[in-house]
This record gives sequence, C-alpha cells and structure tokens, in this order.
Amino acid sequence: MSNIILALNTSNLISPTLYYIICAVLALVILLGIYLMSKVKTSVFGNGLSAFALLLGIIVTFVRYNVLPMPLIYVALAIGTILGLILAYKVKMIEMPQMVALLNGLGGGASLLVGIFAAFGIGANLDAFSKSTSLLAISVGVITLLGSLIAAGKLHKIFTQKPIVFKGHQIYTTISLILAVGMIIIGSIPNLIDPTIAVVGAMLLSSIFGIMFTIRVGGADMPITISLLNSFSGVAGAIAGLAISDTLLVAVGGIVGSSGLLLTQIMCKAMNRSLMDILLGKTTVIGKKEDSKVEVKQKVTKEKESSHLELLKSAKNVIIVPGYGMAIAQAQHLVKNLADKLTQNGASIKYAIHPVAGRMPGHMNVLLAEADVDYDDLYEMEDINQEFKDADLTIVVGANDVLNPSARDAEGTPIYGMPILNVDECNNVIIFNYDTKPGYAGVDNPLYERRDVHLILGNAFDTIGKLLTDLESKQKVVKETTKEETHLNLLKSAKNVIIVPGYGMAIAQAQHLVKNLADKLTQNGASIKYAIHPVAGRMPGHMNVLLAEADVDYDDLYEMEDINQEFKDADLTIVVGANDVLNPSARDAEGTPIYGMPILNVDECNNVIIFNYDTKPGYAGVDNPLYERRDVHLILGNAFDTINALLEKL
Repeated sequence: MSNIILALNTSNLISPTLYYIICAVLALVILLGIYLMSKVKTSVFGNGLSAFALLLGIIVTFVRYNVLPMPLIYVALAIGTILGLILAYKVKMIEMPQMVALLNGLGGGASLLVGIFAAFGIGANLDAFSKSTSLLAISVGVITLLGSLIAAGKLHKIFTQKPIVFKGHQIYTTISLILAVGMIIIGSIPNLIDPTIAVVGAMLLSSIFGIMFTIRVGGADMPITISLLNSFSGVAGAIAGLAISDTLLVAVGGIVGSSGLLLTQIMCKAMNRSLMDILLGKTTVIGKKEDSKVEVKQKVTKEKESSHLELLKSAKNVIIVPGYGMAIAQAQHLVKNLADKLTQNGASIKYAIHPVAGRMPGHMNVLLAEADVDYDDLYEMEDINQEFKDADLTIVVGANDVLNPSARDAEGTPIYGMPILNVDECNNVIIFNYDTKPGYAGVDNPLYERRDVHLILGNAFDTIGKLLTDLESKQKVVKETTKEETHLNLLKSAKNVIIVPGYGMAIAQAQHLVKNLADKLTQNGASIKYAIHPVAGRMPGHMNVLLAEADVDYDDLYEMEDINQEFKDADLTIVVGANDVLNPSARDAEGTPIYGMPILNVDECNNVIIFNYDTKPGYAGVDNPLYERRDVHLILGNAFDTINALLEKL
C-alpha cells in the first residue's frame, strides 16, 4: 500500500477550476465555523468544523501538488500530530494565553519558511510581484515569530513582565520598520541586489522591529498584542500564498488575518488605544517613582470576617469581576460555588468582563465557561458599567488594572485613558486579591484605601475556599440555633406531653434526666404521661423498672393499649432511645421482622422530638420513615448528653 502511495502521481486529479471551487467551499466552511464559535452552545461544533475544513485543506494541498509520494511529509505529520496531542493534554487552562502566543509564532515561522523558498524561486516565480510578496512574507513572518515568542516568554515569566525600554527606543523601533520596508522595496526590483542579501536584510531588520516593539509591551496592552500577533500570523500566511500563487493559503490566511485585525481594532477602541501607537510602543510609559506610600495591610479580625459574611448574606444585587489573579489561582470553580451560594440566598449574580481582563481576548469567558457559568450571566464592560452604582455588592477576584480609577486621571501612566469597570461607584466592594501591590501596569490602586472596600488578601483559591467554609459554618450554626429554638419553643408551649422510653435510654442511663425533663415541663403547666410498649427494652417491664428507679410515679406509666388513642391529641411526643416499637413500617412492610407487630402510634402526633443515638435501623433492621417527616425533630447522640444539654438551655 505504501509503495502504491509513493508511486502515485496526483497532480492531475484536481483541475484548476475544481481547485478554485474547493478553495471557496473550504473558506466558507471555515467562516461558518468561526461564526458558530461566537455562540456558546455551538462553539465546540464550530471549532471542530473549522479544524475539519483545515484538515481537508491539507489533504487537497497534498493531492494538488503531488506531495503524497514524498516520505518525509509523513514523518513531519507524525511529529506534528504527536506534539499537538501532548500539548493539548499537558497545557493547563492558565497557560492558554502563552500557548496561543506560541501557536501564533509557529504560524509566522511557517510563513517565513515559505517566503524564504519563494524568494529564491523555489515554488515561485522571480518577477517583481513574487519577490515583493515573498520578502513581505519573510518580514511579517519573522515579526510574528519573534514577537510571539517574546510575548509567550513574558506571559510564562521567562522574561520580566514589566516593559523593557531602552534609551531612544521609539526611534530605533521606527527606523527599523522604515528600513525593513525599504529593503523589501529594493529587494523586489529584479537583478538589483543578490536575493540572499535581500532575504537576510529583511529578516534582520524585521527581527529588530519585532523584538523592539514586543519587549516594551506592558500593562493592559498584552491582550491587544496577542490579538495583533494572531492577525499577523494570518496576514503572513496570506502574503506567502500570494508569493507561491496558492489560492487556498491566501483565502485561509486572509480569514485569520482579517478576523484577528477586527478583534484587535475592537479591543483598541475599548482600550482607547491607537493601533499604530501600540506598534511603535507609544502606549507604554514608565511611570515616575512616586513618594513612598504606606502599603495597605489589613489584619482580618473576627469583626471583619463577620462584616464580609453579613455583606454576602444581605446582598441581593451582586456583580462579580474576575481577573488574571483568578486564572493564576485556578479559582473559577470556587467563584462559581460562591455565586451559587449567593443565588440560593436570593441574590442576582452578574459577571462583569473587561475586554482585556487576563492575558488574551476572551480569557475570563473561557475560564468561567469551564466552571459552568451560564454565558448569559457574562456582561461586557459597556453593558454593565452603569449598574455598579446600584449594586448591593461587587466582588473582585484577582483584578486590578481593569478597575483602577487612576486610569481616569493619572496622566503619564500606562493605563491612563483606558476605559475601566466602574467598581469604584459601588458602595460595598469585597476584593480577593493576592496583595495590594500595583497590577501589571505598575500603577497604585486607590480603591484599596477606601473604607467601604473589604480586602481579603492571599491566593484566591485559599481565601474564597475559606470564605465558603465560613459561610457553611455560619449557615449551619444559624440552622442549629433555629432548630434549638424550635425544640425549646415546643417544650415550653406543650401542655399535653407523652414520653416514649426505649432501650437507648437504658444504654445511656438517661432515665433520671428524662425525669428531670418531665419535672421541668410539669412546672411549666404540662401534663406528662409515659407510653410503655410491652417489648420496649430487653425484658418485660424493663422500662417500668428504670423509670421507677428515677422516682417516676407509677400512675404516670401507661400500657400501649391504654394510651395509643391519645397520640393524635397530644401537643408533643418525646421519644428517648426507642425505634422498632414505634416504627410505622410494622403496619405495611411485609416480609420484615416487625411486620404485623402492634406499635405505639407516635406517627399520629403532630409534633415529635426524638432523642436517639442515630437514624440507623433498630434491632429489627428496618428503616424508620418517621425520621424523614418535617414535624419530627431529631436530636441525635447519646441521650444522656443531648437531654442534659437541652435541660441547660431550658
């Protein structure tokens, strides 16, 4: 089979007309995929559709240019496939921005190689058009490659994330760009200079520009730069396609380049940036050293913790602002859990997404989608900015520059003029940030000094996790307190009470405490009767003996047949360590050991308090449905301890 493929000549299988039709169809399919990726419900399918169209494009290219007989191509395909699968498996979501930058660079590198071959007449003509496009592909390709590698290095902290600016930086950047364009023009004129000089000159000058413009990128411009480099990778591919006269490469490169450029323009507009200023590094400003400030430090006291919890509990209109700190801490799932908690408490939740939050376009959207946040709950800056002033609470998770009020008035700083989220207009703000140091842009945030801003500092995964635990504990305490109050109110208000003792009372030796409880209720005006099942305990009369030992009046003990009709009229029934003798399953659970056994009609009483050790089945091994009733109040544990604790409360 391999010999047949290697001997196959496929260059005549696709005619020029058919090739153009296939190119048009594949381009439309890719565009459809990109359109579908703009909607959450169809994004996965859209991504797969575009990838499939690109795969078909590769196959068509192999057939069209008779590449199939070349063994080396299969080695390259195998290496690329293996590397792609490894990266897809190993790269974490937090590393996605640098991964995107790296892939942009690889696209630029591929166009660079095509441009080099085309410049020497390999697979291309040597006319002025082919020469100019090949040199332009080299130039844009090397800018994309080096720029993307530096961006990925900055994001991965291989290089410093702060802007690197040399003396006369902008002048060198501008001159290198002008000289690169000049070299392309000179190299395009046939027989004027040697192709090697043109290629090397274009590469060197473009390399200088690519490095100079990328190393000074800092602050909020990094997402725009990633988007721009993505556009460059497509533009480089389209130009390379022009150099070798390949329609499909021109079409696909044009789609990638134009979509990337549109996104870059949208982001520039949202950031109040000029694309040319970003290219020439005019937006990056190294701020002057300010007077030393006392760093904001907040000691989290019990009072502050309580304040945070009260804010979260009472807020009904909440906006969550995610940022790069959330990505670093991988706290998106905890943020979703917190939002769910607030929603259960009746709060309305919205997520405010700044266009350059994170390190690539859509970074926050991807992370929140991973945590199953409904896409309808995500709001762009312009759609939600007016709502901060009316919100009960804003929760910030790992965001700084995108909500820094200094962007409005701190001239000469990297974020000056950048539109921000109006978090400062909200009356109550909780910020989960690692510390109070300036963000990526290096500008102090005055929000940290406001009294109505509550700082919870540290890794967001840990701090939000602790807050969720505290919320759970508080809710549990409130729930337990409510239960206790219910028990106490029942005991205080009941006037007709029946007590049902069982073997659990005997094990706990709680009969004296049961007598004390009965005395308390009697003092409160209650009438007390003890309902004795004939087989309660482990011998006939077991309960009678224990209660007599505790000085319970024998006249207060009633046999089952004498008291069973009274349960329905009792205000309260108190069960102490009894299970099988009052299990309603005895009436209908055929095939069980207790089926048909007469029981005490405790289930007919409207209010029941049960002091049992746990809710496991009794000696007969049959589950008791009483435990699931809402009007049955379970106080679990050793009866001696639980009754004693209740007596102290009474």
